[in-house]
Amino acid sequence: MQNYSIPLAIIIAGALIAGAVYYSNGGGGGSTNFTTRTAPIELRAVSAEDHIRGSLDAKVAMVEFSDAECPFCKQFDTTMHEVIAAYGPEDVSWVYRHFPLEVLHPKAPKEAEALECAAAQGGNDMFWKYSDKLYSTTNSNNTLDIGVHNTPKPTPTGPDGKPYYTEKTPRSSSDAGQLSDFAVELGLNKAAFEKCLKDGTFTEKIAADTEEAANSGGSGTPYIVFISKETVGKDTKDVLNSLISAVGPDTFVLSEDGFRISMSGALPFDIIKQVLDSLLN
Repeated sequence: MQNYSIPLAIIIAGALIAGAVYYSNGGGGGSTNFTTRTAPIELRAVSAEDHIRGSLDAKVAMVEFSDAECPFCKQFDTTMHEVIAAYGPEDVSWVYRHFPLEVLHPKAPKEAEALECAAAQGGNDMFWKYSDKLYSTTNSNNTLDIGVHNTPKPTPTGPDGKPYYTEKTPRSSSDAGQLSDFAVELGLNKAAFEKCLKDGTFTEKIAADTEEAANSGGSGTPYIVFISKETVGKDTKDVLNSLISAVGPDTFVLSEDGFRISMSGALPFDIIKQVLDSLLN
Protein backbone atom coordinates (compact mmCIF):
# COMPACT_ATOMS: atom_id res chain seq x y z
CA MET A 1 0.00 0.00 0.00
CA GLN A 2 2.86 2.36 0.85
CA ASN A 3 4.22 2.08 -2.72
CA TYR A 4 0.99 3.61 -4.05
CA SER A 5 0.52 6.36 -1.44
CA ILE A 6 2.18 9.18 -3.37
CA PRO A 7 0.64 8.33 -6.79
CA LEU A 8 -2.74 8.18 -5.04
CA ALA A 9 -2.01 11.60 -3.54
CA ILE A 10 -1.36 12.96 -7.04
CA ILE A 11 -4.70 11.59 -8.26
CA ILE A 12 -6.50 13.16 -5.32
CA ALA A 13 -4.75 16.48 -5.94
CA GLY A 14 -5.82 16.32 -9.59
CA ALA A 15 -9.38 15.70 -8.51
CA LEU A 16 -9.25 18.73 -6.22
CA ILE A 17 -8.02 20.91 -9.07
CA ALA A 18 -10.69 19.56 -11.39
CA GLY A 19 -13.31 20.25 -8.76
CA ALA A 20 -12.10 23.80 -8.36
CA VAL A 21 -12.35 24.39 -12.11
CA TYR A 22 -15.82 22.84 -12.17
CA TYR A 23 -17.14 25.03 -9.38
CA SER A 24 -15.44 28.21 -10.59
CA ASN A 25 -17.14 27.74 -13.94
CA GLY A 26 -20.57 27.55 -12.38
CA GLY A 27 -20.80 23.81 -11.72
CA GLY A 28 -22.91 22.31 -8.98
CA GLY A 29 -26.25 23.47 -10.32
CA GLY A 30 -25.71 27.12 -9.41
CA SER A 31 -26.31 26.59 -5.69
CA THR A 32 -24.26 28.67 -3.27
CA ASN A 33 -25.51 26.95 -0.12
CA PHE A 34 -22.27 25.10 0.65
CA THR A 35 -20.73 24.19 3.99
CA THR A 36 -17.00 23.70 4.63
CA ARG A 37 -16.38 20.17 5.83
CA THR A 38 -14.57 19.37 9.06
CA ALA A 39 -11.92 16.73 9.71
CA PRO A 40 -9.09 15.98 12.11
CA ILE A 41 -6.06 18.11 11.19
CA GLU A 42 -3.35 16.78 13.48
CA LEU A 43 -0.26 18.97 13.44
CA ARG A 44 2.60 19.49 15.87
CA ALA A 45 2.62 22.86 17.56
CA VAL A 46 4.71 25.63 16.02
CA SER A 47 7.89 26.07 18.06
CA ALA A 48 11.27 27.75 18.02
CA GLU A 49 12.55 24.63 16.21
CA ASP A 50 10.53 25.64 13.14
CA HIS A 51 11.64 27.92 10.31
CA ILE A 52 9.56 31.05 10.93
CA ARG A 53 9.13 34.44 9.30
CA GLY A 54 7.30 36.58 11.81
CA SER A 55 6.67 36.08 15.50
CA LEU A 56 6.41 32.74 17.20
CA ASP A 57 3.43 34.23 19.04
CA ALA A 58 1.63 35.57 15.95
CA LYS A 59 -2.17 35.48 16.09
CA VAL A 60 -2.23 33.31 12.97
CA ALA A 61 0.52 30.97 11.79
CA MET A 62 0.46 29.84 8.17
CA VAL A 63 2.27 26.50 8.06
CA GLU A 64 3.29 25.78 4.47
CA PHE A 65 4.28 22.26 3.41
CA SER A 66 6.23 22.78 0.21
CA ASP A 67 8.13 21.02 -2.58
CA ALA A 68 11.07 23.05 -3.90
CA GLU A 69 10.61 21.74 -7.46
CA CYS A 70 6.82 22.21 -7.60
CA PRO A 71 5.86 25.07 -9.98
CA PHE A 72 2.78 25.86 -7.88
CA CYS A 73 4.99 26.12 -4.78
CA LYS A 74 7.23 28.57 -6.63
CA GLN A 75 4.13 30.61 -7.45
CA PHE A 76 2.87 30.41 -3.87
CA ASP A 77 6.26 31.46 -2.51
CA THR A 78 5.66 34.83 -4.18
CA THR A 79 2.17 34.96 -2.67
CA MET A 80 3.55 34.33 0.81
CA HIS A 81 5.95 37.23 0.39
CA GLU A 82 2.87 39.36 -0.32
CA VAL A 83 1.25 38.07 2.85
CA ILE A 84 4.29 38.89 4.99
CA ALA A 85 4.49 42.37 3.44
CA ALA A 86 0.80 43.03 4.10
CA TYR A 87 0.57 41.85 7.73
CA GLY A 88 2.68 42.62 10.78
CA PRO A 89 4.82 39.88 12.36
CA GLU A 90 2.57 39.80 15.43
CA ASP A 91 -0.48 39.12 13.26
CA VAL A 92 0.71 36.52 10.74
CA SER A 93 3.76 34.26 10.65
CA TRP A 94 5.02 32.05 7.82
CA VAL A 95 6.20 28.62 8.92
CA TYR A 96 7.96 26.37 6.38
CA ARG A 97 7.89 22.58 6.49
CA HIS A 98 8.86 20.06 3.81
CA PHE A 99 6.64 18.00 1.53
CA PRO A 100 8.76 16.86 -1.47
CA LEU A 101 6.78 14.65 -3.85
CA GLU A 102 9.67 12.49 -4.99
CA VAL A 103 7.68 10.55 -7.60
CA LEU A 104 7.11 13.83 -9.47
CA HIS A 105 10.23 15.75 -8.46
CA PRO A 106 13.11 13.37 -7.69
CA LYS A 107 15.45 16.29 -6.88
CA ALA A 108 13.10 17.87 -4.35
CA PRO A 109 14.13 15.75 -1.30
CA LYS A 110 17.80 16.69 -1.70
CA GLU A 111 16.86 20.34 -2.21
CA ALA A 112 14.84 20.17 1.00
CA GLU A 113 17.95 18.82 2.72
CA ALA A 114 19.94 21.74 1.26
CA LEU A 115 17.60 24.18 3.01
CA GLU A 116 18.23 22.39 6.29
CA CYS A 117 21.99 22.22 5.73
CA ALA A 118 22.01 25.99 5.16
CA ALA A 119 20.05 26.51 8.37
CA ALA A 120 22.45 24.26 10.26
CA GLN A 121 25.22 26.76 9.53
CA GLY A 122 23.35 30.07 9.64
CA GLY A 123 20.17 29.52 11.61
CA ASN A 124 16.69 30.77 10.80
CA ASP A 125 17.84 33.84 8.84
CA MET A 126 20.07 31.73 6.60
CA PHE A 127 17.26 29.25 6.02
CA TRP A 128 15.11 32.00 4.54
CA LYS A 129 17.95 33.53 2.54
CA TYR A 130 18.67 30.14 1.02
CA SER A 131 14.95 29.54 0.43
CA ASP A 132 14.60 32.88 -1.36
CA LYS A 133 17.60 32.05 -3.54
CA LEU A 134 16.33 28.57 -4.35
CA TYR A 135 12.75 29.52 -5.20
CA SER A 136 13.73 32.61 -7.19
CA THR A 137 16.24 30.62 -9.26
CA THR A 138 14.57 27.29 -10.02
CA ASN A 139 12.30 26.95 -13.03
CA SER A 140 10.72 23.95 -11.25
CA ASN A 141 10.13 20.37 -12.43
CA ASN A 142 13.69 19.13 -11.79
CA THR A 143 15.43 21.88 -13.76
CA LEU A 144 18.25 22.64 -11.31
CA ASP A 145 21.68 21.10 -11.84
CA ILE A 146 22.49 19.69 -8.39
CA GLY A 147 25.79 18.03 -9.28
CA VAL A 148 26.41 14.53 -7.93
CA HIS A 149 22.83 14.45 -6.65
CA ASN A 150 21.25 14.87 -10.09
CA THR A 151 18.47 12.39 -10.73
CA PRO A 152 17.22 10.84 -12.90
CA LYS A 153 20.01 10.15 -15.34
CA PRO A 154 20.38 10.87 -18.19
CA THR A 155 19.17 14.46 -18.03
CA PRO A 156 15.42 14.50 -18.83
CA THR A 157 14.25 16.41 -21.90
CA GLY A 158 11.26 18.64 -22.48
CA PRO A 159 8.61 18.44 -25.22
CA ASP A 160 11.03 20.20 -27.57
CA GLY A 161 13.58 17.41 -27.12
CA LYS A 162 16.07 19.67 -25.35
CA PRO A 163 17.45 18.85 -21.89
CA TYR A 164 15.72 20.61 -19.00
CA TYR A 165 19.08 21.85 -17.74
CA THR A 166 22.76 21.81 -18.65
CA GLU A 167 24.48 19.27 -16.46
CA LYS A 168 28.05 20.23 -15.75
CA THR A 169 30.75 17.73 -14.85
CA PRO A 170 30.85 17.62 -11.03
CA ARG A 171 33.76 19.63 -9.62
CA SER A 172 34.36 17.06 -6.88
CA SER A 173 32.89 13.87 -5.43
CA SER A 174 30.60 15.98 -3.23
CA ASP A 175 29.77 18.85 -5.61
CA ALA A 176 26.10 19.78 -5.39
CA GLY A 177 26.05 21.98 -8.47
CA GLN A 178 23.78 25.01 -8.13
CA LEU A 179 23.00 24.09 -4.52
CA SER A 180 26.71 24.50 -3.76
CA ASP A 181 26.79 27.74 -5.74
CA PHE A 182 23.95 29.16 -3.62
CA ALA A 183 25.83 28.20 -0.46
CA VAL A 184 28.97 30.00 -1.64
CA GLU A 185 27.01 33.11 -2.69
CA LEU A 186 25.45 33.28 0.78
CA GLY A 187 28.78 32.92 2.56
CA LEU A 188 28.35 29.36 3.86
CA ASN A 189 31.20 26.93 4.33
CA LYS A 190 31.03 24.97 1.08
CA ALA A 191 32.83 21.85 2.33
CA ALA A 192 30.60 21.56 5.42
CA PHE A 193 27.48 22.22 3.33
CA GLU A 194 28.34 19.52 0.79
CA LYS A 195 29.24 17.03 3.52
CA CYS A 196 25.85 17.65 5.15
CA LEU A 197 24.14 16.79 1.84
CA LYS A 198 26.36 13.79 1.12
CA ASP A 199 25.82 12.36 4.61
CA GLY A 200 22.03 12.78 4.40
CA THR A 201 22.11 14.57 7.76
CA PHE A 202 18.51 15.75 7.46
CA THR A 203 16.96 12.89 5.49
CA GLU A 204 14.91 11.74 8.48
CA LYS A 205 13.70 15.27 9.24
CA ILE A 206 12.44 15.69 5.65
CA ALA A 207 10.70 12.31 5.84
CA ALA A 208 9.04 13.26 9.15
CA ASP A 209 7.68 16.52 7.70
CA THR A 210 6.39 14.65 4.65
CA GLU A 211 4.63 12.10 6.83
CA GLU A 212 3.10 14.85 8.95
CA ALA A 213 1.76 16.62 5.86
CA ALA A 214 0.12 13.46 4.55
CA ASN A 215 -1.28 12.46 7.95
CA SER A 216 -2.83 15.89 8.45
CA GLY A 217 -4.70 15.77 5.14
CA GLY A 218 -2.16 16.96 2.59
CA SER A 219 -2.48 15.32 -0.81
CA GLY A 220 -0.49 17.72 -2.99
CA THR A 221 1.65 20.84 -2.84
CA PRO A 222 1.56 23.48 -1.65
CA TYR A 223 -0.45 22.41 1.40
CA ILE A 224 -1.10 25.11 4.00
CA VAL A 225 -2.55 24.99 7.50
CA PHE A 226 -3.73 28.20 9.17
CA ILE A 227 -3.34 27.89 12.95
CA SER A 228 -5.34 30.41 14.95
CA LYS A 229 -4.78 31.36 18.59
CA GLU A 230 -8.56 31.56 18.95
CA THR A 231 -11.36 29.26 17.85
CA VAL A 232 -12.49 29.96 14.30
CA GLY A 233 -15.62 32.09 14.54
CA LYS A 234 -18.79 32.48 12.50
CA ASP A 235 -17.34 35.25 10.31
CA THR A 236 -14.51 33.00 9.15
CA LYS A 237 -16.82 30.05 8.61
CA ASP A 238 -19.05 32.29 6.48
CA VAL A 239 -16.03 33.36 4.42
CA LEU A 240 -14.93 29.75 3.89
CA ASN A 241 -18.44 28.73 2.88
CA SER A 242 -18.72 31.64 0.46
CA LEU A 243 -15.46 30.65 -1.25
CA ILE A 244 -16.52 27.09 -2.04
CA SER A 245 -18.31 28.09 -5.22
CA ALA A 246 -15.06 29.66 -6.48
CA VAL A 247 -12.42 27.17 -5.35
CA GLY A 248 -14.24 23.85 -4.91
CA PRO A 249 -15.69 21.92 -1.98
CA ASP A 250 -12.50 20.46 -0.46
CA THR A 251 -9.97 23.24 -0.92
CA PHE A 252 -10.55 24.42 2.65
CA VAL A 253 -11.13 22.07 5.58
CA LEU A 254 -11.86 23.12 9.16
CA SER A 255 -10.37 21.11 12.01
CA GLU A 256 -12.78 19.40 14.37
CA ASP A 257 -11.51 21.44 17.32
CA GLY A 258 -11.93 24.70 15.37
CA PHE A 259 -8.38 26.03 15.67
CA ARG A 260 -6.99 25.04 12.26
CA ILE A 261 -7.95 25.46 8.62
CA SER A 262 -6.18 23.52 5.88
CA MET A 263 -5.87 24.85 2.35
CA SER A 264 -4.87 22.81 -0.69
CA GLY A 265 -3.27 24.55 -3.63
CA ALA A 266 -1.63 27.84 -4.61
CA LEU A 267 -4.58 30.15 -4.10
CA PRO A 268 -4.02 33.86 -4.86
CA PHE A 269 -3.42 36.57 -2.30
CA ASP A 270 -6.91 38.09 -2.54
CA ILE A 271 -8.52 34.83 -1.37
CA ILE A 272 -5.98 34.29 1.40
CA LYS A 273 -6.53 37.87 2.54
CA GLN A 274 -10.25 37.19 3.02
CA VAL A 275 -9.45 34.26 5.30
CA LEU A 276 -6.77 36.10 7.27
CA ASP A 277 -8.85 39.26 7.72
CA SER A 278 -11.73 37.21 9.09
CA LEU A 279 -9.40 35.40 11.52
CA LEU A 280 -7.80 38.62 12.71
CA ASN A 281 -10.98 40.69 13.13
